[in-house]
Amino acid sequence: MPKAYEMIADDIRRSIREGLREPGERLPSESELAAHYGRSVPTVQNALRMLNEEGLIDKRHGSGTFVRRPRTRAVRDNRRHQWEKQRAREPEAERAQTGATEHDTGLELRDLVFYAKYQEIKAPPDLADAFGVPEGTVLLERSYRTRHAAETAPFSLVSSYLVRDVIAANPGLLDDGNEPWPGGTQNQLYTVGIEVDRVEERFTARPPTPEEAEELELPPGTSVILLRKTSYDIHDHVVDVTHVTLPGDRTELSFTTSLERW
Repeated sequence: MPKAYEMIADDIRRSIREGLREPGERLPSESELAAHYGRSVPTVQNALRMLNEEGLIDKRHGSGTFVRRPRTRAVRDNRRHQWEKQRAREPEAERAQTGATEHDTGLELRDLVFYAKYQEIKAPPDLADAFGVPEGTVLLERSYRTRHAAETAPFSLVSSYLVRDVIAANPGLLDDGNEPWPGGTQNQLYTVGIEVDRVEERFTARPPTPEEAEELELPPGTSVILLRKTSYDIHDHVVDVTHVTLPGDRTELSFTTSLERW
């Protein structure tokens, strides 16, 4: 038999999902809810704690408890890489109309706020091994954050690495002031004569660090999905390594595999 706090949570959850409580709406106080359901305040607190962990409500210190506004979902489809490659050689006017985030979310460019920061680092052992270069080789580390203009948390935390000497022939690739770059990394590599042949993606999941939970505004108990993306050129050289931290509450991974005919 369901416990009293579970029944209260079920009733509030139903009212949210059926639209009886609007996003951003303030819930009655804990004492008011206790009176309404004929239960104790601690029982109501347990129900609200459950709904908070599900990401349905936000408890704001000194303000009350509110129905959480649904955040824009992102669907990451493995076919996006071919889509990006097809755009890599298009005219800039065509490339500038949309990008990977718009592809994943269905938003338009004007809906997004974009941030990029570049810095040069010395390759640590794992990245040196991935690129097949000596440890300490200069890499360009690129950090990206993109969010919906109506929200405060980014869709993901992205760190991308390129070997500096490989891209230095185009000085524009070293300047984060040129971001967002129309056509993304595949076009950037194309400008220095590199064609991406394949992309390998490895996914794992774990609880977030406190810093990740804060920046991604994760509900309690939400995991993050870790993506390590490695891009190879047509000569089988690694040309880009990207680490992406994705929020588990708003990210869907979609994989389509075409099978050869018998």
